[in-house]
Amino acid sequence: MWKRIKVGFKCPVCSKSVASNEMEVHFIMCLSKPRLSYNDDVLARDAGECVICLEELQQGDTIARLPCLCIYHKSCIDSWFEINRSCPEHPSD
Repeated sequence: MWKRIKVGFKCPVCSKSVASNEMEVHFIMCLSKPRLSYNDDVLARDAGECVICLEELQQGDTIARLPCLCIYHKSCIDSWFEINRSCPEHPSD
């Protein structure tokens, strides 16, 4: 589950490097952290690419807007949040 790196381990939840002596506390805190909330909406105009599925965000798509203002297809971010608890582009937030 944990991936060994030079200074410690890489957290499987948030991908941060964690010192060996802090693994357990970090992991518990990481798992208890709530996922980000978001507002869902229908996209009014084309808006580039969803970095989760790599498909275009097109007018009429149902999207999710996170507090950091990143937008994704709603179905993509829902799937992402089943495994992760942070924005795909801002994992340290």
